[in-house]
Amino acid sequence: MIEVLYFAWLRERVGEHSEMIETGADTVAELVEELRRRSEAHALAFSDMTSVRVAIDQDLADMNASLAGAREVAFFPPMTGG
Repeated sequence: MIEVLYFAWLRERVGEHSEMIETGADTVAELVEELRRRSEAHALAFSDMTSVRVAIDQDLADMNASLAGAREVAFFPPMTGG
């Protein structure tokens, strides 16, 4: 099981702050494909991955990153300084 966290507009589109996912995905990209198939809300949230960042166990990662041993995957929009 992996805990998937959603932040900002991703949380608004999915309608959840987090959810526990039983997944067979090996990479973040495969997980995103699984999530897109969960519901229309998920499909909308992950329709444009150019504006989505990901962290695995609180470390920034890319879409090809392995999920082996991961406990948490967080999706969020790009951060801005301020």
